[in-house]
Formats: sequence, C-alpha cells, structure tokens
Amino acid sequence: MPPTDTERRLCEATARGDVDGQVAAIAGEDLYLVVPQQGPDPLPVYDDPATGGKCIPVVTRGMLPPWQPQQFFDRVSVEELAQDWPNDKWRLAVNPGTPCAAYLAATPAHRAGWLQIRAQVGVRPGGLLVTHFGGPLHGPVAQGLACGAPLAVHHSLPWNELGTAFLDHASDAQTLREQWSVTDPATWQQRLDQLLGGQFVPADTESALRARARGRDAADKEEAPEAAGSGEAADAPAVPELVTKYEERLRTDGLLPADGRVVSLAALDYAHAVALVRWGLGARLCAPQQAEQAVAQAGARAREAYGSWEEFAAGYALGRLLAFDNGWFGPQYAETVHLHRVLTQDPASPWRGLPFA
Repeated sequence: MPPTDTERRLCEATARGDVDGQVAAIAGEDLYLVVPQQGPDPLPVYDDPATGGKCIPVVTRGMLPPWQPQQFFDRVSVEELAQDWPNDKWRLAVNPGTPCAAYLAATPAHRAGWLQIRAQVGVRPGGLLVTHFGGPLHGPVAQGLACGAPLAVHHSLPWNELGTAFLDHASDAQTLREQWSVTDPATWQQRLDQLLGGQFVPADTESALRARARGRDAADKEEAPEAAGSGEAADAPAVPELVTKYEERLRTDGLLPADGRVVSLAALDYAHAVALVRWGLGARLCAPQQAEQAVAQAGARAREAYGSWEEFAAGYALGRLLAFDNGWFGPQYAETVHLHRVLTQDPASPWRGLPFA
C-alpha cells in the first residue's frame, strides 16, 4: 500500500506510462534530498541500473527512511530542481528502488515541462488531513499523535508520523530555537515538561474554566435546579469576558454544542507538546523511543483533562484563539474553525476513528 496519496498518484501514473502524470504527482509536493556531504561531488549522484546512467535521488514525504541520528534531508521542490539542475544528461530518480519509483529525464525541455506543470498544479495548500499508512494507527502512540493533529493539518503533514523530520532538519531546529528557545536536549526536555504540565496556557483563565466545570458537574449530580442554572460555585473565579464571547461564537459556528462550555485550555499545550517531540526528532534532540514515550504521555494527560475528542477539540480551539486571535475574530479565527472542522468531520480523521480513552 502506498504510504500516502502522493505515492499512490505516482504509482498510478507510472503504471499507465504517464510521464506528465508522474511530474504532476510530485509537482506541488515537498521532495527530500540527502543533505550534501563533504567531498568532490556534494550531490548524492549515483549510477542507477534501471536507467543505465547517473541520477540524483529524491524521496517523497511518505518514503522518507526511518530516523537515523546522522542522516538528514533537505526539502526541495520540482521548481527548485528545474532551475538549479546541474547536468542535462542526468535523470531525477524519485523514490528509486521502491514500488513508488519514477525516473524523469531532465533535459532543458523536460525541465521546462516540470515548471509548466508546477504552475498548473500550484503549491500544496495548508489545512489538509494526511494519514501515513505506515505510521501508528492504533494504540497509545497513535492517540498521543492525534492530540498533535491540528499542527499537522496546519502544515498538511501526516498526523501520525514520528520519524525523520517534521518539516526538515534545518527548519525543525530553527523552529525550536526561535519559537521555544530550545537549542539542546536539556532545554528541549524542560519545554516538554512545561507543556505536559499545562504551564503555557493562561493560569487564571484555566483555573476559572476548571472551577466552572467542577461546579457544573456538582450541580448535575445533585440535580439542583438553582445550582444547575448558575453552573458555578459562588466562590469560583470569574471566567473572562473574552472567553464568554468566544464560546458564544463557537456555539454559533458549531464548534460547541448549544449548551457547551470549554472545560480546559490544556489541549493547546498538549498539542504543542506533540509538535515539540516531532521537532525534537527532526533536530536530533531526542531519539525515537524517548519520543514515543513523550507522545503517549501527552495522550494520557489529555485523557486526564478531557472526556472526549469533542471536549479536547473545543479546548484546543479556545486556547488557540486566546493565544493568537485575541478577540479579533479575524484570519486566525477562520483558520481555527477550519482545523476544527477538518478533524471533527472528515471520516478519515483520528478524532473520528480513534477512541479517546
């Protein structure tokens, strides 16, 4: 089975002998080139028996090899390859030696064709749900990875991938350095512990939401109409007005049920914890076994705070809005709604197919 739809399209085009279809299958996608090595020829050129000539190999996202501590890949596009191709006689070998292989001639005329198809296909948009059929699909690691699915959908990357890279080695290291001040395994572990502890969400708002949820639960158990009407203990901290405004809009837009309320913002931290693990793997600040344990732990923490994917989804949405939209109801709001709908409505979503508990 092809790991993702990209490899499926490539295989189908190859089977019918459709060269333009092969190019179209990869034209909008990220391709991965082994990071140049020291030596007289920095490119990973090799003699391929299938073509009888020299090739430059790239792999599609789904065909990245398992994580290795010293093996790195650069992201490249068909456009970049067409513009910087070093030798007209060499071929582009896509996923060489695999069932998803394609070997593309790279003369100036062929490369002009690549650029034309790239212009027609366009760049792969963000906001797509992608599943890697060779990745975890069941069990604690898959459940943990599902907690990080919003960030994967944002980048149109496989939600259940835990391996060689999130984007690529350089980008993953840059994200950790610039956004999280992480530069080594020690600071990576420190940030992970903080995220798993829910320490980045606003503490006062989180306390108010949890107190309100406890009051509502108590009222429901006692079946006391007067308590159920308020849903809050008399001494509970007040929920900020902005939270109330967001909840009203989320109910209007279907992200919360008619009487729904957000019980916690911690989903935002747990989702970022999963992303931090994936960035850490890409930057080689942690190893696979450590990463799997951390991802499973993120899933376990989510189950302590929430009772369902619906509750988790609402918590993530509100947390993201408070962090990035701040009452504007602008592009960040629209993006948050899109991520929520993809993950709660697409039948292929882990939030639909995986049990929460």
